[in-house]
Amino acid sequence: MTAPALSLQGITCTFVSREDKTQRYTAVRDVHLDIAPGEFVSVVGPTGCGKSTLLNVAAGLLAPSSGRVEVFGQPLVGINTRAGYMFQADSLMPWRTAIDNVMAGLQFRGVPDARAQAEHWLKRVGLGGFGDRYPHQLSGGMRKRTSLAQTLVLDPDIILMDEPFSALDIQTRQLMENEVLQLWAEKKKAVLFITHDLDEAIAMSDRVVVLSAGPGSRPIGEFTIDIERPRDVAEVRMTPRFIELHQAIWDVLREEVLKGYRQQLAA
Repeated sequence: MTAPALSLQGITCTFVSREDKTQRYTAVRDVHLDIAPGEFVSVVGPTGCGKSTLLNVAAGLLAPSSGRVEVFGQPLVGINTRAGYMFQADSLMPWRTAIDNVMAGLQFRGVPDARAQAEHWLKRVGLGGFGDRYPHQLSGGMRKRTSLAQTLVLDPDIILMDEPFSALDIQTRQLMENEVLQLWAEKKKAVLFITHDLDEAIAMSDRVVVLSAGPGSRPIGEFTIDIERPRDVAEVRMTPRFIELHQAIWDVLREEVLKGYRQQLAA
């Protein structure tokens, strides 16, 4: 059998207060999650349920308190060099042009044709004529496209995405979602996608995993998205199967969202 591209095995993350060592907060507890090569998996859950914590563990940016991470069957030690990470906030360096931002990772690796590869990926995301623009000269959607090119130019085997389109207007967001799906279909990389938007998760994914409310969040539901590909994220929302899946997942997610809301009010 082919090893999962990414395997989270019994992951627990507990944070200890610096001021009072007796105060501890367990963000996620005993999480098991496998993502196959080429599989697009979304994780949804209430605010504060540890979705980004899991993503940071997968990236090797955070060591779990217990459990282990495997990448293509090998234990992860340190940074996950086979993964690319697209953050929620812009990760572009404001003093570098779009093309310089895209080629930065290649330059750090000493790739000789970094500029040519960066130009290729800017064209792939529809920004071929904007390489000389600085981030402040780009719209929000353009900055996200540049960030996407910055991630994909490194040709990672695993793509980690933390609510990358949440700040965009709905039209730009749908364009970006379709672009990501088109690029993913060509390369078929393993994707772990974090989102608050259940519609987005269903429209894009092969599988949707639901996390419980924190503390000690854990997977409480897993749904195979058996909607034919290729998909248009706007059109697929109107299909009967999409509506059925949305209802089934929301039935599991609804109470956890209410729990999370009540916890925020009590904080």
